[in-house]
Amino acid sequence: MRATGVAVVGTGFIGPVHVEALRRLGRDVTGVLGSSPEKSRAAADAMRLPKGYDSFAAVLADPAVGSIHLTSPNRHHFEQCRAAIAAGKHVVCEKPLAMTSAETGELVRLAAASNVVTAVNYNVRYYPVCLEARERRLAGALGPIHHVTGSYLQDWLLYDTDFNWRVLAREGGELRAMADIGTHWLDLIQFITGLEVESLCADLATVHPVRKSIQGSVETFSAVDVTRPFTAVPVDTEDYGSVLLRFAGGARGAVTVSQVTAGRKNCLRFDIAAATAALAWDSEEPNTLRIGRRDRANESLSRDPALLSPAVRPFANYPGGHAEGFPDSFKQLFRAVYETIDTGRSPVPYPTFADGDREVRLCEAILKSHREQRWVTVEE
Repeated sequence: MRATGVAVVGTGFIGPVHVEALRRLGRDVTGVLGSSPEKSRAAADAMRLPKGYDSFAAVLADPAVGSIHLTSPNRHHFEQCRAAIAAGKHVVCEKPLAMTSAETGELVRLAAASNVVTAVNYNVRYYPVCLEARERRLAGALGPIHHVTGSYLQDWLLYDTDFNWRVLAREGGELRAMADIGTHWLDLIQFITGLEVESLCADLATVHPVRKSIQGSVETFSAVDVTRPFTAVPVDTEDYGSVLLRFAGGARGAVTVSQVTAGRKNCLRFDIAAATAALAWDSEEPNTLRIGRRDRANESLSRDPALLSPAVRPFANYPGGHAEGFPDSFKQLFRAVYETIDTGRSPVPYPTFADGDREVRLCEAILKSHREQRWVTVEE
């Protein structure tokens, strides 16, 4: 019998979110790997897991591990994905899949040649009303799409004393705000609409070209002690970006991304304008899909399994009026992945390594467009 245990790599903000979601699905979490054996053991104790692994090699060698969730820093994703596939382990990787399209392209080829399931954690797809938006488009309820607009806004890097490894290109990649959160918006919109971005024009800005590292790299969304001495660190990634989009088939779009917008903690919004209706959603009010009409009253669809399409109902686990949110989106994405591992199929497609590759290629096009100040084609 194939091993069914799951190991989680990474103990920062997102690692424990994966552990919790896996447990809620009844999956056996074998242990966790941190950046040192000491951090591994401390995290395992805190989450009451059987093992704190000493190394990634130890994770790969554990016969109980059938799949690996990678929540490690971006620069490690390529090598860890490649090693996990070679070891015959299923992989769920946090975005970005890797640092360059050369790396993601290789991972796509390795995944296609393997017998393992490989996914990228674009969890925003799995808010139930976002799945419902896609189902309505598939059912023809929208008609041709004219344009899409939206944003993804946060404030956790508003001050120059907010410092995290993600602001450094050598750690997280040459793009930060667009790669870190902008790709969630881009993946979600392409998933819902079925359209692919074919060209774009981007403008990026670094609000704080120098940041103050007060206590080293702090965990995402955590507070810092601003009274302590600091080290000035030059920043080579963007805090803000806006991108004009052209989709295959002629639809247009625009997105703004910021990690320095006060009061916006984690706010992804979209408006999809189509011939028959419009759809709008806000991640800070995640249980409501707004449906715009020209010739009759607008609608507000609440997340209620009884009101959702048949394909979406398995991904909404509580009755109407019982809110589901951020942690549930991870659980539902993992549900689709593990249903595929267990049975060979899922009623809703999960984000694959090919999707992860596409997002990295979009990021490279965004960076090229900004640097050259022109429209560019997204390379296939």
